[in-house]
Amino acid sequence: MSEYFHQEQFIEGYDLHESKFLTPFQRKALLKHLQTNLQPEYRKRIEIMLLADMGTSQSQICEKLGCSQEMARYWIGIAEAGLAHKWNERPIGRPKIVNNQYMDRLKELVSNSPRDYGYAFTHWTAQWLSKHLASELGITISDRHINRLLKQMGLSTKPKNNRPQVTEEAEPDNNITISDLKSQSETPLDWSFNLIRNS
Repeated sequence: MSEYFHQEQFIEGYDLHESKFLTPFQRKALLKHLQTNLQPEYRKRIEIMLLADMGTSQSQICEKLGCSQEMARYWIGIAEAGLAHKWNERPIGRPKIVNNQYMDRLKELVSNSPRDYGYAFTHWTAQWLSKHLASELGITISDRHINRLLKQMGLSTKPKNNRPQVTEEAEPDNNITISDLKSQSETPLDWSFNLIRNS
């Protein structure tokens, strides 16, 4: 028996659930493709999206299909974004290696606000940088790898502290000093004043 679901059982089980984010057209199209003779990688993509649409958790999907957390997370995100029809547009095989173009683009992205690229949030995370670059350049790497690359370039996703630094300039000592009073009445009081001069 294959590691994949029997198509009939999968389709019957799927029909019993209410859709979480796929449109009826997307569901129908994905189920139809599932019944064709697909390469295993494409089949997994479709099954990930359909299982997620049924409410199956990411870890359960990984367990059922024997796929990585990263793969499940990516295709669940594609389905949630309404892009399920793109299941066969991403090439199969080993991801391309990180190149100079990738590094330059990563540096450019992290140096600007995510809002400049249409996102609602104000600070990048490694996860969002990874997603954005995967969709833009077709190179998918883990959040951890993104953080390693940023560290190599001396960059970080952590927001910079925008508070102006207070610099202590050398100013004259404008303090008033009062020394201890002596108990002997014959000793005069020792008062020392350093007045602020207006220049």
